[in-house]
Amino acid sequence: MRADVIAVMLGAMRTTAAVLWEVGGKWEVGEVDLDPPGPGEVLVELAASGLCHSDEHLVTGQLPVGLPIVGGHEGAGRIAALGEGVTEVAVGDPVVLAFLPSCGRCTWCVRGITNLCDDGAGATLGPQLDGTYRFHAGGEDIGQMCLLGTFAKHTVVPVKSVVPVDEGFPLHLAALVGCGVTTGYGSATKTADLRAGDTAVVIGCGGVGANAIQGARIAGCRYIVAVDPVEFKRDKAIEFGATHVAESMDAAWNVVSELTRGRLADAAILTVGVALGEMIQPALELVGKRGRVVVTALAPRGDETAALSLLDVTVYEKQIRGAMFGSANSQHDIPRLLELHNTGQLKLDELITQEYALEDVNRGYEDMRAGRNIRGLIRY
Repeated sequence: MRADVIAVMLGAMRTTAAVLWEVGGKWEVGEVDLDPPGPGEVLVELAASGLCHSDEHLVTGQLPVGLPIVGGHEGAGRIAALGEGVTEVAVGDPVVLAFLPSCGRCTWCVRGITNLCDDGAGATLGPQLDGTYRFHAGGEDIGQMCLLGTFAKHTVVPVKSVVPVDEGFPLHLAALVGCGVTTGYGSATKTADLRAGDTAVVIGCGGVGANAIQGARIAGCRYIVAVDPVEFKRDKAIEFGATHVAESMDAAWNVVSELTRGRLADAAILTVGVALGEMIQPALELVGKRGRVVVTALAPRGDETAALSLLDVTVYEKQIRGAMFGSANSQHDIPRLLELHNTGQLKLDELITQEYALEDVNRGYEDMRAGRNIRGLIRY
């Protein structure tokens, strides 16, 4: 039996994690104490964690959370130990960690809307579902981003947050499906409801936008216009399925109008790093009658003003839709996305621009801010 599993059986263990101690600070990598899993929880030994922009929102304070906190909410690994009452998985099982839990019992889950499960309401607050903490250091309790904390070699999470996957699937690729792939793909195929022959615009071509492009391609869109000011990302957008690119929404309007003979797009998906209210009207102008604007990107808390033409919304029946986790059902959609990769339809390897050690997490975010990464990946 592994030494870390034995340690968990006896009590708390030591592991390495990246912790954010204050808004505007750096991720500090060091040893922390990790409690064993409680009832309904599992210990996971991580194989990899994606570097998602949402964790950057913790650093900037745009997404208020309880600090200190172990970052990371996109990961995969193997079950190392089980808490009391856990029967859904076994020690050694490969799993993807979903950043939103699904209880299967609340009104949202039983209607199939598991991305809005009531258990996800406090996902960014820090403590686990029972209100207590699993990570500790320096005499303080440390929270976990989205109940996960994948910027750690080991973590304890609710069994409601793990999705079993087939043995043999590369776990460093499976990690990407815990957030960015599912969020982007679902924003296109579920929230935007794109279909064969449609025209789509994806605004922002990073780790989520690249997968919105893939979702639009797999859905059968005739035209996919990718919008990003960074040339590197526009070039990558073509690799993922974009048929046309533009540097701005204004430039995209000319492209879309010409392609569709003035009918404009069926959907525009906003997947920029930080959503702003001023982006809504230009996005609405990109879609035609009954067109959908899908807001996937997170906006700073307190940004409550958006400029838009209410007349256009009414007269042309245009719609604005929010997308949380791509409107996905994690237990159903994550395995299906991995199958799409197995059949050659969904690109995962190509999403990883660069791999990092945990100790280099801050450099990974520097690269993201500079527009050098589609997705950075921590490998354990």
